[in-house]
Amino acid sequence: MINAVGNPQTVLLLGGTSEIGLAMCEEYLKKSPLRIILATLPGDPGTDAAVKGLEAKGATKVEVVDFDAVKFDSHPDVIDKAWAGGDVDVAIVAFGLDGDAEELWQNQRKAVLVANVNYTAAVSVGVLIGEKMKAQGFGKIIAMSSVAGERVKRANFVYGSTKAGLDGFYLGLGEALAEFGPSVTVVRPGMVRTKFSAHVKEAPLTVNKEDVARLAVAASDKGKEIVWAPGPFRFVMMALRHVPRPIFRKLPV
Repeated sequence: MINAVGNPQTVLLLGGTSEIGLAMCEEYLKKSPLRIILATLPGDPGTDAAVKGLEAKGATKVEVVDFDAVKFDSHPDVIDKAWAGGDVDVAIVAFGLDGDAEELWQNQRKAVLVANVNYTAAVSVGVLIGEKMKAQGFGKIIAMSSVAGERVKRANFVYGSTKAGLDGFYLGLGEALAEFGPSVTVVRPGMVRTKFSAHVKEAPLTVNKEDVARLAVAASDKGKEIVWAPGPFRFVMMALRHVPRPIFRKLPV
């Protein structure tokens, strides 16, 4: 249960070794101690370090639940295990997959994998989390989208299309859940300095994971539906939405 001053007592991180997701957990830990549940891929080599890092930051308890994004039939059990110890106040959906943009649109197997992880799995857990939070009558969901999904570019359209789908689903989920108490915040970062983006040339307005975490947690606390990271990206995307397609398709990544 979220306490009297608005701080959560339990946070679930789906994508338990996500650098941005862990940064969000640390942002919450700055406010008060809490219990954290990490839903991680079995055998993920980063799990132990994630647990120790959160414990060092003041987590009262860190639990680990096995979570394989593409094993959709296992998702109900994953979410049940996350809720087994009591209500979950905040659920962060921060898992994802990317790849070489030019290879993805020409490799059916890899394209389908990225689509299944980034979109289908996100919908799967979103429905299940929504059911739990609707039943408990409160809760906050933070979903990691991307500015790449706001207007999908030729340069990375497979990845961008998956984020467009995720973005639309979680905005709709927020509207559907609003009358029952829970809220959803969709986070739209540009490039973030993480291992996930290390293979890509740094773009303008690139930010650190801590910056995204601070903006995301603050927006969720206020019940905002959408937050851009950094904030000026909101105005960049407003302008890009009106660029004629013949020009837009020539823009760099």
